[in-house]
Amino acid sequence: MVDAARGSGAANPGAGEIFQILRDGRARTKAELATLTGLARSTVSTRVDALLGLGLVRPAGEAVSTGGRPPARVAFNPLAGFVLAIDLGATHATVAVADLSGQILDSLTRELDIADGPEPVLDIAIAEGRRLLARGQRDAERLVGIGIGVPGPVEHSTGRPTNPPIMPGWDRFDVPGYVQNAFDVPVLVDNDVNILALGEHAISWPGVDDLVFVKVSTGIGAGIISGGVLQRGAQGSAGDMGHVHVPYSHDSPRPPGDERDLEAIASGTAVAADLRAQGIDATGSSDVVTLVRAGNTAAIAATRQAGREVGEVLSTVVNMLNPSIIVIGGSIARAGEHLLAGVREVVYRRSIPLATQHLGIVQSQAGERAGVLGAAIMVTQHVLSPANIDARAVRG
Repeated sequence: MVDAARGSGAANPGAGEIFQILRDGRARTKAELATLTGLARSTVSTRVDALLGLGLVRPAGEAVSTGGRPPARVAFNPLAGFVLAIDLGATHATVAVADLSGQILDSLTRELDIADGPEPVLDIAIAEGRRLLARGQRDAERLVGIGIGVPGPVEHSTGRPTNPPIMPGWDRFDVPGYVQNAFDVPVLVDNDVNILALGEHAISWPGVDDLVFVKVSTGIGAGIISGGVLQRGAQGSAGDMGHVHVPYSHDSPRPPGDERDLEAIASGTAVAADLRAQGIDATGSSDVVTLVRAGNTAAIAATRQAGREVGEVLSTVVNMLNPSIIVIGGSIARAGEHLLAGVREVVYRRSIPLATQHLGIVQSQAGERAGVLGAAIMVTQHVLSPANIDARAVRG
């Protein structure tokens, strides 16, 4: 939600700033908007009329009269346009249509192999996007943007994957340019953990300004929301926890000198390898989850130890960023409380007391739609920004 008082901070807010006030869904009169912004009613009226002309706001009835003609109210119109949201995983694609508030209106999921390469995979996503628009009888002309999450590092400014380990053929591929051949709208691309962080924040923790989402699956990564804003860093690599070097700890069963990246120690792939070394049949994350749920003691112990290793890195994150909430997601987290127990054990012990005084470490609750919701939010934050709304208002 947008703070209604935000508009009063600008010296001369345009249509874009007035629109940010209305994005919370509450209907307001032009007089109320003038009070909030400090602008003359005539100026507010001109800018509201521009928003009405763009269809971004709509008439919303009349307010209670204090004498004379009741004043008209206006409100955000989330159906003024649509967003396509695409969440690409290693073996699946979820495609959704969302309105401008980020609400998912329709979605579908189908199997695919990300290793087939960018063109075959994106062609599938584009075709499914067209199908969703058609079955909802939604005019493609009202599509305002597309958000895509991919399971690898992304240079956010260009939308190009950068050395993604499980995405052969995708390195430096121009994902936005390829998709824009089919849909001439802004296309934003980010790594899957960042869009999951946006989705989890919106669904489960909308009132929390400082949150870290950690995905523990085939790989390990984090999405960082600080001050209510997703933090990507200079090139988009912020949150790459999986490549943090984990020093030897006397609490770990690893032998002295065994210092590897966190992903090589605590990912689903690493846990499965540890179990195979003990003679247990496990090839990946799904096998680990199955074994844990079946009560296999070795799998439970290995998963809890993976949580401890994740906690070693997170304790530094907690001391540096002081989040209110750490959300643990990904396939290994779905095995139950064992991974979280290991994380909590180390983070609460190794982080400073002030940072952990009110810290919650919880399991993801957002479900399978978190990725597409996050992708939709990423797009609406961009296309509905004050600068972009002002530019649309000028163009008329």
